[in-house]
Amino acid sequence: MGDWFQETALSGSLILALPVALIAGLVSFFSPCVLPVLPGYLSYATGLSGADLANGVAGTRRGRMLLGSVLFVLGFATVFVVLGTASGALGSRLVEWQDQLTVVLAVLMIVLGLAFAGWLPLFQRDWRVHQVPAVGLVAAPLLGFLFGLGWTPCVGPTLGAINTLAFTESTAGRGALLSAVYALGLGLPFIIAGLAYEKALAAFAFVRRHQVWVMRAGGLMLVAVGVLLLTGWWDQAVTWLQIHLVSTSETPV
Repeated sequence: MGDWFQETALSGSLILALPVALIAGLVSFFSPCVLPVLPGYLSYATGLSGADLANGVAGTRRGRMLLGSVLFVLGFATVFVVLGTASGALGSRLVEWQDQLTVVLAVLMIVLGLAFAGWLPLFQRDWRVHQVPAVGLVAAPLLGFLFGLGWTPCVGPTLGAINTLAFTESTAGRGALLSAVYALGLGLPFIIAGLAYEKALAAFAFVRRHQVWVMRAGGLMLVAVGVLLLTGWWDQAVTWLQIHLVSTSETPV
């Protein structure tokens, strides 16, 4: 399994795409449609009330908070991995039109980046699931799965950009891996909040005060990737990294 991961991560454009996916996931968490409702999501997933979270009870139920947040993250990660797998599999069937599709996808990536930065208001609609029962740990994975479906339009620009990269990878496995890393970036803050809720809220408050700049930085990153794809510099960077990283990581026999 370790050999497969190393070989996959160091092949194709994943060597550049994986860090982009991780950062995109983190930035998505700090978007206006996710971070403000973090207490609600954790309440649904753990079965603790909003009052319990507010008055410090969460600090005495860390095991429950951690387990609920992990199960919740696994639920929405499943949605994203399925989408990434499908994107990669579809890309493998259209590989003969790779050059033309790269141009189209690069333009799409730039548009999605501009949308995530907030410069295309048309793409700012929010269609999340807003009301669900606080069912607790047993149904936390299903709840995460449902939120993953409901979040898709909400985090659409970043998720669409990652699926675009998954499409260019042209294999289902690479698409799944790329989407899993995106889900990891989005899910880590949830898990951190499950471990230390009050401290996490204090740390996230700083980011929330600078949310506009976080969104713009994330959007500009996606735009930069789109420009690299459009100009062919992305492939050149991949080649350079493969030559220098792969060759140095190989052990002579």
